[in-house]
Amino acid sequence: MSVHTKTRPTKTKKKGRVAVQAARKKRTPWRVVATKEISKFSEPGVMLRGCRYKKKITQVQLSEAFGVQQNHISEMENGKRPICKEMAKRFAEFFKKDYRIYCECG
Repeated sequence: MSVHTKTRPTKTKKKGRVAVQAARKKRTPWRVVATKEISKFSEPGVMLRGCRYKKKITQVQLSEAFGVQQNHISEMENGKRPICKEMAKRFAEFFKKDYRIYCECG
């Protein structure tokens, strides 16, 4: 003999407008989260590496596209070589971004 039991919906807390606004205030900017990475390398280098990963290309492919050596790309990403304004503009055109994210010169 089977017994039919009645299921009850579980109580869930609804997020009100206040809870959503509080959650938004708790978010931290990416620069704060990536402070170790930025200080370890350089912010333009991190941006270059991020754009390269997003486009799914290697340092070798990027170096061939720009006609520079692969170790120059590596040094730029690691903050050992500064990214000049002209190179930043070339990166910006290639990745379709603003050139100021790649150079510290402004």
